[in-house]
Amino acid sequence: MTPLASLLDPADNAALYLSSVLTLYVDLPDTPARATIQDQRQARLWFERGVSLALVETALLLAELRRTGRPREMPPLPRIRSLAYFHPIVEELLEAPVPEGYLQYLRFKLRSIADKAEPTDVQKTTFSNDR
Repeated sequence: MTPLASLLDPADNAALYLSSVLTLYVDLPDTPARATIQDQRQARLWFERGVSLALVETALLLAELRRTGRPREMPPLPRIRSLAYFHPIVEELLEAPVPEGYLQYLRFKLRSIADKAEPTDVQKTTFSNDR
């Protein structure tokens, strides 16, 4: 059976990759609601270098867990303003790959933290309920 990705035009693969990376990025809690042109460039650079989507997702989730796992007495970190924030973690993972199943572990860990978190008044949307 041929993987779907191999049936797509390379430009379609790029578009799917970019869309996936940018969606993963904006879905994180401390990131902007929309990706910028610079974010699109960063995602394209990773695509052109052949960085797997799984590795990028691992980097994003690992960064989020590192931020979330900071001691509560530490001052809060500023919001992430660019996909480039994750570049050093992508490089770290390229140099020292994580074991098989680590991405699933990160997903589980973040889900369990999110389930325990108290609901916030902050909503990640461009729509406002104050009108």
